[in-house]
Amino acid sequence: MSSLKENYSESVEYPESDGKPMGETPVHRRLMTELIFQLENFFEQKPDVYVSGNMMMYYVEGAPEKTISPDVFVVRGVEKTLERRIYKIWEEGQAPVVVIELSSRKTRKEDFGKKMELYAELGVKEYFVFDPEYPKKSKPLNAYRLSHGQYLEVLVSNGRVMSKELGLELVDTGATLRLYNPKTKQFLLTSADERQARQQAEATAQTQALARQQAEATAQAQALARQQAEAKLAQAHSELATLRAEIKRLKKRG
Repeated sequence: MSSLKENYSESVEYPESDGKPMGETPVHRRLMTELIFQLENFFEQKPDVYVSGNMMMYYVEGAPEKTISPDVFVVRGVEKTLERRIYKIWEEGQAPVVVIELSSRKTRKEDFGKKMELYAELGVKEYFVFDPEYPKKSKPLNAYRLSHGQYLEVLVSNGRVMSKELGLELVDTGATLRLYNPKTKQFLLTSADERQARQQAEATAQTQALARQQAEATAQAQALARQQAEAKLAQAHSELATLRAEIKRLKKRG
């Protein structure tokens, strides 16, 4: 890179925020946070899988106006531990493989229009759109898979659709969007599930610790009782020996 290009590149500012709220409604914000939480946990042991969302993503170097902010996205082949405030595709070398947009009445046209076209151009392999407010005139969950540069709709059957890239099913439960692991045949734990499991584990650990303490106290009491019994028996034997000796002495005198 020439010094002129370096100076130009350094002079371009890429904002960390577009000034818009994190989610359309509290329902959208909570679901976005939950999905990111669940996916981060699911890919925790994969050092080259990065999960994020509501982050400014820039896709043309030197053009900060060329930006988009996916609600939830997953990238393969990048360093997950790197701290990022924005995502520059040309620096990372990888576009997301999966994007999930949480749609609303205000964003629906863009989600199925401009955003969808852009994600296809960027090479996002799977694109999912879910509306937690459940509009009556449309499906809550829509799924698309990239084929030859264009998205083909994937059938959502009984509110379920498989993501090949994630290895998970996206499930419209009728109340929200959940992620289901077909290998374990279980839904991924939500933050509330994990909190409850942690509390139960802590309660179990405390109960076990108390049981151990009680067992140790019982063992100590039993050991002390044995020691006292042995001491009394030894004392009785000593007193009996003394008595026998005294009787023997008296017999000799008599």
